[in-house]
Amino acid sequence: MVLPSGLTAGKVIGVHLNYHSRAAQRGRTPTEPSYFLKPTTSLSGGGDIVRPRGTELLAFEAEIAVIIGTRARDVRPEEAARFIGWYAPANDFGLHDFRWADRGSNVMAKGQDGFSPIGPAMPAQGVDPATLHITSTVNGEVRQDATGEDLIFSFAQLIADLARFMTLEPGDVILTGTPAGANVVGPGDVVEVTLEGAGTVTSTVVEAAADLAPYGAMPKATEEARAFATGVTPAPAPAGPAPAAPAAPAAPSRLTPEAEAALRRVSTATLTVQLTRRGIQATFLSGLQPTRRDLGMVGYARTLRYVAIRADVREAMKGTEDAQKRAVESISAGDVLVMEARGETGAGTIGDILAARVLARGGAGIVTDGGVRDTPGVSELDIPTYYKAANASSLWNAHIPLDLDVPVTCAGVLVMPGDVIVGDAEGVVVLPFALAEEIAHAALEVEWREAFALERVKAGESFRGLYPLSEERRGEYENWKATRSEESSR
Repeated sequence: MVLPSGLTAGKVIGVHLNYHSRAAQRGRTPTEPSYFLKPTTSLSGGGDIVRPRGTELLAFEAEIAVIIGTRARDVRPEEAARFIGWYAPANDFGLHDFRWADRGSNVMAKGQDGFSPIGPAMPAQGVDPATLHITSTVNGEVRQDATGEDLIFSFAQLIADLARFMTLEPGDVILTGTPAGANVVGPGDVVEVTLEGAGTVTSTVVEAAADLAPYGAMPKATEEARAFATGVTPAPAPAGPAPAAPAAPAAPSRLTPEAEAALRRVSTATLTVQLTRRGIQATFLSGLQPTRRDLGMVGYARTLRYVAIRADVREAMKGTEDAQKRAVESISAGDVLVMEARGETGAGTIGDILAARVLARGGAGIVTDGGVRDTPGVSELDIPTYYKAANASSLWNAHIPLDLDVPVTCAGVLVMPGDVIVGDAEGVVVLPFALAEEIAHAALEVEWREAFALERVKAGESFRGLYPLSEERRGEYENWKATRSEESSR
């Protein structure tokens, strides 16, 4: 473990639920903090995390570790922050196969040797906690991304609360909770937690060399434990007989005009960060190019699935209207036609005539992970179109259009009918409809802040206090934003 010189941790205190993003994922927000204790032998400076044989629910949790610098007892919230000595990146690993045996204590699930790796510490003096930026990656892919602004209970609140009952000594560690995005990892996975300004702690999951001794509690991967480890609490099962199969979903609702306008102003890059902060990864459709970089796209997914060509199936379909034609003729205003083509670029999936028909019916865009025919003609149309490659061959050389309005996987991303589809010059991102309104407004606020920071940095200022925005600069930012909003509305 990396602690400041001369310090030894006497206590390691974990906080159960302390990020709004995580609370939203679990469907509840606590009204007061709750805690658990971890042994100091769980502390490490990174390295191997040993997963016992016969287990499967080892979950990582990126956390900001607060390290006490001055003894604290009976302190008020307004003065508690001065007892913080350092901040550091931490990972609160948990082996949830043992949750059933802990009965709330977390001793077996989270108290194992090395399960609390902590990275380099930075002094807390002069640091605005709201600007602390914590991220986690698994094998290089971002899984969690949050700042101190997302905390439910501030670090000062936690210290004051705990100091009512116990003395916090220099070197004591408080693991202050994890944002949305925590999930299960397995042998070979490399987890990195980074606290901007401090550094990174890296852990590699390895399988135990020997079987777990067969005395005491043994692992059980219950559904409750699985839901907890993956960050999503399942809804309770309804009483009585099993319900009938649900009817086909109704046509999707629409976002408010304000949310749609916000989505037209923000980048897909900003949207992916907002999704990651809510625990949703793999939303950007990689490898697609736009026919028109000057056109943005906001709309609602109408999905079409292509399967591989097979002569007998193709022959049986002759004389009938295929799913591609039905999809085009059923497009409504604001729809985006999203086609799953398995990444196959050996033939086109749409050409200029049908693309023109999508536009004429009010379609907001076209997306395919396959080929597009007649790309010069499609590029002249005022409809954003994203595709993997140009190919003049007819779709029937490689595809059969089979299913309409079903879940599809386009460019490696799951797209549900009715999802909100946003495109810009960089590419396409998928927003779950239930989160799109909230994300639209949050993303626009981020872009305002980044525009403010960029303007100031270009003028010669340091990025510190600007990116991320500190409390000291918030008033200046709000005045700047109000001025720009008035100018843009004229």
